[in-house]
Amino acid sequence: MRPRPSPIATLVSVILIVGLVGPVGAEPTSPAAGPAQAPDGALSAGQVTLQHIDNGLASPLGVVNARDHTNRLFVLEQRGTVRIVKNGNVQSGFFLNLLDGVPGGVRSGGERGLLGLAFHPGFDTNRYLFVYYTRSDGDIVVAKLRANADKTRVPLSSYQRVLRIEHSSAGNHNGGQLLFGPDGYLYIFTGDGGGGGDPFENGQNKNSMLGKTLRIAPNLNGGYATPSSNPYDGSTPGIDEIWAIGLRNPWRASFDRETDGLWIADVGQGSWEEINRVGGSAAGRNYGWDCREGFHAFESSGCSGVTFQKPLAEYGHPGGNCAVTGGFVYRGAAYKDLQGQYVLADFCSGRLWTVSAGAQSPAPLKFHRDTSAMISSFGESENGELYLTDYAGGHLYRVIAP
Repeated sequence: MRPRPSPIATLVSVILIVGLVGPVGAEPTSPAAGPAQAPDGALSAGQVTLQHIDNGLASPLGVVNARDHTNRLFVLEQRGTVRIVKNGNVQSGFFLNLLDGVPGGVRSGGERGLLGLAFHPGFDTNRYLFVYYTRSDGDIVVAKLRANADKTRVPLSSYQRVLRIEHSSAGNHNGGQLLFGPDGYLYIFTGDGGGGGDPFENGQNKNSMLGKTLRIAPNLNGGYATPSSNPYDGSTPGIDEIWAIGLRNPWRASFDRETDGLWIADVGQGSWEEINRVGGSAAGRNYGWDCREGFHAFESSGCSGVTFQKPLAEYGHPGGNCAVTGGFVYRGAAYKDLQGQYVLADFCSGRLWTVSAGAQSPAPLKFHRDTSAMISSFGESENGELYLTDYAGGHLYRVIAP
């Protein structure tokens, strides 16, 4: 089986084919009730579109806000830099430049580079932020830094490594999402270590940090603790930091700001891309890889008698789809019809879909349009408006539904 290019791949022209099959394994945790769920028919096919904001970005891979009341957006560039977007314009210079010199260096290209950024919930006052990147030897690093007093630049003198995960055997499947959850803990989404078909069997291995969701409590004075509510914390067999297992390459994930539900888009192998939705209390979930790919059996060894978290939705590869780019549930105020809809895309085809945040599994995806963008990531502004990055063109767009 060949590894899938996620998110860095070649753009191709495609026709939509979405396939859904019956449920397997455990039912998903129901999301908490939200006050802003749109009726299924409120958003018409083709209604979601893109508004160009700015360009000149170097291989952008993420959009983040700092929740510091400045209404700035921070765009990750794969090479190891972060740019500020203010009032709709990319600012000159860098907010963060890892290329100025971090221990072990930064390795970018392919699926490597600066992959994740998360601002501490107290950033407005404590100025701390966390990054997820690949070292020159390929290993995954999560590090803590601190912005200067006016929060316009991050000096590398503040750098402290939090976590290092061995990943030298293959260059793909690095994962890359970094999020602070509603519980205040830091969630780290790792790929399975690379290669096709999980050759190292990391996805189902509770003694590997690869192919997992990790959850830690960073100590701002250095180091971290593992929450006692983690499923393998303490004497339970398994790595203390693990929150959930069975992921292949969870390139992008997000929390619904109204319901606290967790959405994970997991890049598939050769056939299926999957979208997972679970409630806030999702400790110990097994998303199935490499026993399952989407709703489908992938391999049987070591898979009998295991309960898997069922995806909410999936879509297939025929016609040029190759790698899901997960987004957010829209909770902004500008577009009423988009309220309560999860927005996602495919990196290779540039297609946009939505699925209702309150849908039952298996849920159909509503197709909206083909775009010319290589959609590498979505982001959410402080007020809940959605943005996305075009990897190849270096563009930033706003997602709209007029």
